[in-house]
Amino acid sequence: MSLDIRDATADDEAAWRDLWRQYLAFYQVTLPPEVTDHTWARILDSDQRLTARVACRDGAMLGFALHHHHASTWVLGDDCYLEDLFVAPVARGQGIGRALIEDVKALAWAKGWHRLYWHTDEGNTTARKLYDSFAPSDGHIRYRLKL
Repeated sequence: MSLDIRDATADDEAAWRDLWRQYLAFYQVTLPPEVTDHTWARILDSDQRLTARVACRDGAMLGFALHHHHASTWVLGDDCYLEDLFVAPVARGQGIGRALIEDVKALAWAKGWHRLYWHTDEGNTTARKLYDSFAPSDGHIRYRLKL
């Protein structure tokens, strides 16, 4: 039962939306449907930087990694931001989260981006164990001003 990690396609919409719903529920977030619709449309639009990598096994989508790259003032090129990472609860502990991060890391390396970074909830201890195996926390705290 090999794991297939690939770009999302239009055929993945229903499975992605189901995982996205679970992801938002995990973080106890409710988004207006038009935000989810817009996110999905951007994922499929090749002119957008937002990309979804999906992890599938035996035709079932088990997780996703949403990422995009951007210019950086700290390096001579771009950075890659892993904005959202989720693995279905029934598939956790099988190395899928690690595989998705490794996949985005390999893509970033191949594209010549200089750094890969992400955030997580301070209390998400399970995810933090995985993330700590890649790199230590850099000690930064995020501030978000809604406009």
